[in-house]
Formats: sequence, C-alpha cells, structure tokens
Amino acid sequence: MTETDAIVTLITLFEREGYARIEPPVLQPADVFIDLSGEDIRRRMFVTQDASGAELCLRPEYTIPVCLHHLHRHGAQPSGYSYGGPVFRMRPGESGEFLQAGLESIGRKDVSAVDAEILALALDGLKQFGGPAPVVKLGDMGLLHALIDALGIAPAAKRRVIRAIVSGQGLASLAEPDAPGAQEHAGLLAAIEGQAPQAAKAFVEDILSIAGIARVGGRSAGEIAERFLARAANRTGLPDDARQVLERYLTIAGDPDQAAHAVRTLAKDSALDLDAALSLFEARTGFMAARGLDVSSFSFAATFARNLDYYTGFIFEVQDPRRGDGKPVVGGGRYDHLLEHLGADAPIPAVGCSFWLDRIVGRP
Repeated sequence: MTETDAIVTLITLFEREGYARIEPPVLQPADVFIDLSGEDIRRRMFVTQDASGAELCLRPEYTIPVCLHHLHRHGAQPSGYSYGGPVFRMRPGESGEFLQAGLESIGRKDVSAVDAEILALALDGLKQFGGPAPVVKLGDMGLLHALIDALGIAPAAKRRVIRAIVSGQGLASLAEPDAPGAQEHAGLLAAIEGQAPQAAKAFVEDILSIAGIARVGGRSAGEIAERFLARAANRTGLPDDARQVLERYLTIAGDPDQAAHAVRTLAKDSALDLDAALSLFEARTGFMAARGLDVSSFSFAATFARNLDYYTGFIFEVQDPRRGDGKPVVGGGRYDHLLEHLGADAPIPAVGCSFWLDRIVGRP
C-alpha cells in the first residue's frame, strides 16, 4: 500500500464516523505557528515572503489551518474534520516533505467522551494496516496545569516549569534565583519572563535600538535578544515544598487506573484539590473501556508531554513496536485554548490527532 492509498483508507474510515474531509491551503501565515506552537517550530519551517514582506510558510502541520477554517465557517458550532496531504517540516534524517492524515473534533463539550473517541479512531485507523498491537503512551497536561495552579506557583514560574518538562530536561534544569549571576540584568529579565517569545524578543530589540546598539561582540541585536530570552527562561521562583510535590508527581507512571490512584494519593498527602482534573481523567478512562479499548495495556507517564505549546489536556502517542527509533506513528491531544488564541471570543473545546504515513506505510 502506498502513502496515497493509506490516506484514502483513513479518510474513508473517518468520513464514515462523521469527520468531513477538508484541505486547507499549503501556504499559511508563519507568525501564527510561531506564536502558538513555540519558537522551536521556526527552525523547522520552510519560510518565504509575499510581495508586501509578510512571512508565509509551507504548512508544517494541519491542526492550526483546520482551526482557522473552522473559525471562518462555523465559529463555536461543533464540527468534525478529517484531512490528508503533504506537510513540510525540516526533520533530521527524514524528508522535509511528507504526507500526514488525521482528524480534529472541534466544539464538542463532552470532553472525556470525545477524547476516548479520538484515541479509538486512531487505533482503528492503524488496524487498517495490520501489524502487532501498538504501544500507547498517555499523558495529561490538564493534570499538570491543575497541580501547578493548586500549588500557587506564579504564572511566569509556571511557564518555565512546563517548558522544562515538555523539553524533557525536568526540574533540575531550572536555575535557582540566588545562583551565581542570577541577579545580573534582573530588571530586564523580569520584564520579559512569561511573555510570548516573539513579543519578548521585540521588546529586547527595541531596548537595544533605543540605546543605539546594533552589534556587541559580533552578535546582532536579534542574537542578543535570543540570549536574554534564554536567560529569562532559566529563572525560577519555585519554592522547595512545591518542587518536592512536582518531583513526586513526575515519578508517577503506570496504566491509567494506577496513575489516577497515585495522583489522588499525592493530592491527599499534599492537601491539594485536584478533584476536577482527576474526574475528567477517570471519566476518560471509563469511556475508553466502554469502547472496548484495553486500558490496562496503555502506559501513562506524568513526564510525558508533547512538544507543542497549545496542548492543554489529554495527550497521546502511538508507537509501532517494530520500529527501533521510538518515533510515534500517531500523536495528538486536546487543545481547548487554541481557537481562542486564533480569534474566537471564548475557549472552544477541541481535540485531534495526526498519522505519520511515511512511518506507517514506509516502516523500516
């Protein structure tokens, strides 16, 4: 089966389940992806400019273009979409142009049920290609956010903690506020920490421009700004007791039922209210079981986080055990605030997933 055949197979399945196919334009506004997917995406995008100088990019993924389509056509009304076609992203050792297929559910308020539905459809899709039982990894950004909020961690520190976890570096990568050199340029660092990367970089560049600084030590104003952003990202005001609770949380792993029990025990021991986030977690597990999914075979890890800024809740990856590189063949999750950032008047619940077809059909 070719990758094109695989798209037809998946779209047929998804349309049968009520996910209508759409195909957003290949050329997309670059700033949207940088603002919402994180600065890391810029290094992997293929960027150009239009006649007015505005930055455009070849579509690096489908979720944001599908959300923009939804906002323009349906607003807050629930809709389901499927897609299949080329995306463009620089990937070491792999082609920069590759085919993806996937689906997005936007606007449904039965959050736990639709989370389970998306995972079930992802696994149903993989069944179309045969092979052994896949490895399913689960995470929950909603639980992490709820824990950090319950600990009373300040917004700027919260952003740093989440980035440390998402990057895989862990809490040990966060510098202490009294570490050597931590107070150098403290005023500027305090002004930019917690800001969106593009806004923070523009602020630093403006300060340098006002001071008449173009280059220092061979570095341009933009490069100097990047160094300040990195310094700001390493500042933290994480209290010892909060750090200890977070470190304990990050050791939690097991099937979803085991994980829920461990988080409830942690919440009780730490006198934290995580009931709302845990209820969603447990309801989702129940809907998965109701769909006939073997939840005992799924692996939850508190350290598992997908490296895109817009995920807010349930996240997952599916791996083919025959692959030796550990790269997912399907990945997705919940992104309830993305459409608001794109212009919606209020948050709109949304969840989806994408298939890496070159890793499925063209498996080594």
